[in-house]
Amino acid sequence: MDKRLIEAVELFEDVMVFGTDRVLKNVKADVWQEYSPEQIQVLKLVNKNGPLAGGVIAELQGVHKSAISNRLKRLEEKGLIEIVKAEGDQRSKLVCLTDDGKRVVTESDQAVYAYIEDLFADHVKDEELDQFLTMFRKIRSILKLEGEKG
Repeated sequence: MDKRLIEAVELFEDVMVFGTDRVLKNVKADVWQEYSPEQIQVLKLVNKNGPLAGGVIAELQGVHKSAISNRLKRLEEKGLIEIVKAEGDQRSKLVCLTDDGKRVVTESDQAVYAYIEDLFADHVKDEELDQFLTMFRKIRSILKLEGEKG
């Protein structure tokens, strides 16, 4: 296997681990104090993908359905999500965001973007950011294509 590819995977893993840790420790926003990162991730998944079944959320977060059940219960109690019956299948339930849930996603995103922008300001040039975007769009496209095959 190409050593550059191995290094790329290792770098990606490092960025994910260290980046997540650094963001969690340093982003100062009320929503990040009030809700867990896992709860915010649930809200972001539903916001991006539309109504989702709890099992799909569990799969996307890589956890057991019981962990998702607890998260969903807390988010529903806080008025950030609604659990509704799916059209055409009364047994299936979907998670939908409320307006308050959308507000929390927006606040969280804005805090993270501001932090990253500040962090990168003196270290990443515009052309480097453009290269990064090009590469990650390509990777996303490849991964989506492979996901549709399997």
